[in-house]
Formats: sequence, structure tokens, C-alpha cells
Amino acid sequence: MTPAVDQILKDIRKKNYAPVYLLHGEEPYFVDLIAEEIEKSVVPEHEKGFNQFVVFGKDTQVGAVINMARRYPFMADRQLVLVKEAQQLGGLGEKANQALLEEYSKTPLSSTVLVLCHSGAFDERKALAKSIGQKGVLLNSKKLYENKVPDWIGEYCRNQNAKISLKAIQMLFDYIGNDLKRLSGEIDKIMINLKAGEEISADTVERLVGISKEYNVFELQKALTLRDVVKANRIADYFSRNPKDNPLPPMLIILYQFFTKVLMVQASRDQSEKGLSALLGVHTFFIKDYLQTARAYPLWKVAGIIKSIRRADALSKGIDSPTLNEGAILKQLVYEILH
Repeated sequence: MTPAVDQILKDIRKKNYAPVYLLHGEEPYFVDLIAEEIEKSVVPEHEKGFNQFVVFGKDTQVGAVINMARRYPFMADRQLVLVKEAQQLGGLGEKANQALLEEYSKTPLSSTVLVLCHSGAFDERKALAKSIGQKGVLLNSKKLYENKVPDWIGEYCRNQNAKISLKAIQMLFDYIGNDLKRLSGEIDKIMINLKAGEEISADTVERLVGISKEYNVFELQKALTLRDVVKANRIADYFSRNPKDNPLPPMLIILYQFFTKVLMVQASRDQSEKGLSALLGVHTFFIKDYLQTARAYPLWKVAGIIKSIRRADALSKGIDSPTLNEGAILKQLVYEILH
């Protein structure tokens, strides 16, 4: 959780509501999280029919939103007006309508909580954003830096009272990346299938997230790390025969990130686990994998491997050789890495 999001959620749970919220940015997870908390908290369940209005931008005009916001709650202390996909709100792109919203945000009704959930970034230099920032809450929900995602996974699990191993955290991150919405969904799915007190392990992730135990990118990476030619080629052959279940682009991202970190290890003067952990942004538990690979491949070879992965990415996009399929590209890449 980011400090800004954490503070907003704390205020909502204490029922310290702002009169206007503009939630925008490239990370939809935090926008949805805050919106769900507001929707759950502001209006009691038995009052929602009269005092809660949840609309979608594409079905609504700016004027209608302002009219809803200016009405008084029916036999209650407050009402909620929540606009989802506000970037599609009719007339929002017009200066006159933005001026109307700006005018409302300067003198908002104290009994209304108006929430605008804007997918993508909203220009905070605009007068509307500045006005909301002065009177209410303006949040730019940014994507987490990749080195922060493993910590977020651990925190998410702790908040759900679930234990998770470091290897499971790294596996989820490597397999899914920084898509927080998908990560939270996969973790929730795992937890439903756990026994009371059971830890989320790497085996659990393999079993429930749909990663083949023997044939997955992590086993391929391990085989390449150990320079196990037979196993690496067996996995590459399996992937080439099952392309729908094993698309090449995600594999290339994982391999690229791994060997880029190996190159950073080789170039670092500080070879201590603590120093390398800080440099790579990974737990010390995983440093041995990078050190092992750094010893197995000389620096010039790792640089060549990264170049080969980039070329494989270009080939997968039809550049230079539009006739090669993903299976053939992967087999060629594995050969270039190992030889």
C-alpha cells in the first residue's frame, strides 16, 4: 500500500469523508479499492436505495452528476454519488462542463460525498483538479515500481491473515508482474483453497495459479542457470507443442529481467548478499540464484544472452523473420543461451 492510499482508507474507515474525490491514474487497483471502501462505508445498507447513486460515465452527463450531488439526502445524514469510468462522462472534455464541476467542488454540499473514478491519468494542472485537491481528495494512483511489488504481495497476504513463503512471493511476481488486480485475484483464489493456518507455498502457487510443475518458465530459467542442456531443450520442446498455454512474450520478459539482474551482479563491486539485495531490489533469499548464474556465464556471454532475448522479442513481433513461429524462436533462443 502507498502512504497516500493508506491514509485515505484510514480516514474513510474513521468516517472522515471528503466532500469530493477525484481518483485517477494508471493503477486501477487502488482506485477500485478506495471506491469499494467508500461504497461500503458512506451510506448504511438500509438507506442505499434512496441515498446512493452509482453511475457509469458513458451513461451520464456532467450536468446530471452535479444535480445529483446538489440534492439533499432523504431522511439521512449524507448521500453518495459515485461515478465509475468518469473519463467517459458526457461533456467532461468541454471547458464549460469542467468549470461547472470546478464551481461545485469549491462549495460542495457537506451532506454529499461525490467520487469521480477516472481510468488513466487526469491532468492535475487543470483548474478542476486543483480545486478538488483544495477542498477534497485528489489521488494519482501510480503503478508500483517493480522492486516494490514483492513487498506489496507480502503485505496483502498479511492483511488477509495469510502466511506466504518468499519463494511463492517471487513466483507470483515473476509470473504475473505488477498487475495488482490480477495478483490480488490470484491470491484470493489461493486462499479459498487453503486449509486453516496453511502457508501459501511455491507448490500451492504452481497448483492453483495454473503453472505446470515440471514445464514452466521458472523451471526453464533454472535449467538455463544450471546449463542443463537436456532439461532446457525438453521444456522448450513442450512449450513449442503447447503454444496457447505457454505464450512466448511473458517468458521473454521474465528471462530478460533475470539475465539483466545477473549482468548487474557481475558489474557490481559489492558482491555481498546484502549489497546485491539492495541493488537488485530482491530478497537476499534469491541472491544465490543470480550469483550461481553469474558464475556459470561470463559477463560477455550474459550481454550476448540479453541481446538474443531482444532479438527473440523482435522475431516474435514479425520483425526480420515473419515466418518463424514462437516455438521455433524459443528453441533458437535456448540454443543461443546454452552455446
